[in-house]
Amino acid sequence: MRRTARDTEESARRVNRRTLLMGGAMAAMFAVLGARMRYLSVEQADEFRLLAEENRINMSLIPPERGLILDRKGGLIAGNEQNYRVTMTREGAGDTEAVLARLTRLIPLTAEDLERIARDLDRNSPFVPIIVADRLSWEDFSKVALNAPTLPGVTPEVGLSRHYPLVEDFSHVVGYVGPVSEKDLAERPDPDPVLRIPEFQIGKIGVERWMEDTLRGTAGNKRIEVNHVGRVMRELERIDGTPGQDVQLTIDADVQNFIQARLGEESAACVVMDVQTGEIIACASAPGFDPNLFVRGISQRDYSALMEDDHRPLANKTVQGAYPPGSTFKMVTALAALQDGLITPETTHSCPGYIEFGDRRFHCWKRGGHGRVDLARSLSESCDVYYYEIAQKVGIDKIAEMGRKLGLGIRHDLPMSAITDGIMPTKAWKKERWDQDWRIGDTINASIGQGYVLASPLQLTVMTARIASGRAVLPRLVRAIGGQQVEFPEAEPLDIPAEGLRAVQSGMFEVMNSQRGTAFSSRIADETMVLAGKTGTSQVRNISAAERARGVVSNDQLPWNRRDHALFVGYAPYDNPRYAVTVVVEHGGGGSAAAAPIARDAILRVLHGDIPPLTAYPANQRGRIETDLNALREKLRSGGGAAKSRA
Repeated sequence: MRRTARDTEESARRVNRRTLLMGGAMAAMFAVLGARMRYLSVEQADEFRLLAEENRINMSLIPPERGLILDRKGGLIAGNEQNYRVTMTREGAGDTEAVLARLTRLIPLTAEDLERIARDLDRNSPFVPIIVADRLSWEDFSKVALNAPTLPGVTPEVGLSRHYPLVEDFSHVVGYVGPVSEKDLAERPDPDPVLRIPEFQIGKIGVERWMEDTLRGTAGNKRIEVNHVGRVMRELERIDGTPGQDVQLTIDADVQNFIQARLGEESAACVVMDVQTGEIIACASAPGFDPNLFVRGISQRDYSALMEDDHRPLANKTVQGAYPPGSTFKMVTALAALQDGLITPETTHSCPGYIEFGDRRFHCWKRGGHGRVDLARSLSESCDVYYYEIAQKVGIDKIAEMGRKLGLGIRHDLPMSAITDGIMPTKAWKKERWDQDWRIGDTINASIGQGYVLASPLQLTVMTARIASGRAVLPRLVRAIGGQQVEFPEAEPLDIPAEGLRAVQSGMFEVMNSQRGTAFSSRIADETMVLAGKTGTSQVRNISAAERARGVVSNDQLPWNRRDHALFVGYAPYDNPRYAVTVVVEHGGGGSAAAAPIARDAILRVLHGDIPPLTAYPANQRGRIETDLNALREKLRSGGGAAKSRA
């Protein structure tokens, strides 16, 4: 059928309209695509460039330099030393066995070392370096460096590692660092990323642990270029971190060394403290250990030796040890009775050698008794019966209140590990702890520092400093941080009548300077440095009635671990107190024989600033003392603390 002109015109009009619609749609689509391409290529260029670079550039943290730990004179206690080590990558070495064989001819590598190296190589990626040898001598390190061309994949490196130059002297106070463990990370809700750096070290105990955030510093970072498998090609940028702050302690390293040597082979502790400021001048626990062993991970053999030693070298006895204070506690009982007005310094009690309460007999250490004694003589000769009598009047709760006022039963806040609260028992404490009622016999035992009463050497030193100064002095271990002095408020006066303190101080003077005093043989002859103190002997075993009837077995007849603990507390000079001292000798026997002589030497060393002169000792002892001091000199390290440095 033949189309008319009108039909042809209408058809052309529809085609043109359709063409226009399709063309417009295509133009709009290309416009959108163009706009999107411009947005991605121009406006988002930086973002995509960064994403691209992240495929070839990594950010890496740089461990900060750890802050130093110094003694009160600025001597180095814990520092950082150059650490020469050798690393290896499996990718670079190729035949690792052949490379290690050549390496063993240059540096000492044991079969155990080779097993560990093989294990580390298998566990890590081929391009990740593992440590082959650490803490090399300069000679061994130089051998590896000179032979580097024949040792593919082996790299000699120089870094920093923690070092403790005074070895055992500060092992318990300062502690040590070691590799970060999963436990360390778990203890921190938001751990610093630097803790995840391989081989990074963190404080484990002591000042190193409790001042970790201060000592650690902040990490730096570096940008490194890597290839498609992640191997490092080159370093592009480095920003060093901020070193940790130096921490200066109140302890005198030379005094600490003297006391540590004086404690010798004993299982013992000694604390010396400034009675006015609370600064701890010495805090020695024996035996010590070498903290350097822990820095890179202690061997099982060395750790087992420390753990199996019955003298417990890993325990910090100065703050962790909780001992029955024995007769050193008698000042607490006396002050409680004096404050409550139940006795005066002139009040007397008769000591026949025991008291009977119900069906039980409580003995004095002196089997025949002391006769009639007043406060001064009860302290001087350490009469137990006197305290049995007054304790029944004052009661345990008042005794405990006085004990806490003097710093017992309280955890003192210092940056050291495992600080004990001790035990200052009350009626409520026994009910809560043991679900038992308090008995008079418990009070009698507590009155002479036995029974439930426990105290650390630090707590006993605080007690002595407070008695000597009449102030609520608190112990201090940190003197400055980052070169800035740490300010502490002046200690407040104790709420104890001055006449009561004077009466107890007078009794402590008699302990040392009366011929009947239990520590008369350990007196100081120099009248400007007169020592006041109190001996103590705390039982670690029960003495049966049958044994008392036939005669108590002397300490030297018993196995070491069944002997009494020996204690001594004191301060000097008596007329102008400056320092308080406490000595505890585990299983040492009597306080007068084992602990008091050590305390005298320690406080003389502090007062004189050097080895005590013979004139400070009684004339009839000087021959023996001279021999002892000469032997002691041979144990002391030469010179003072190391100079302050960051290398």
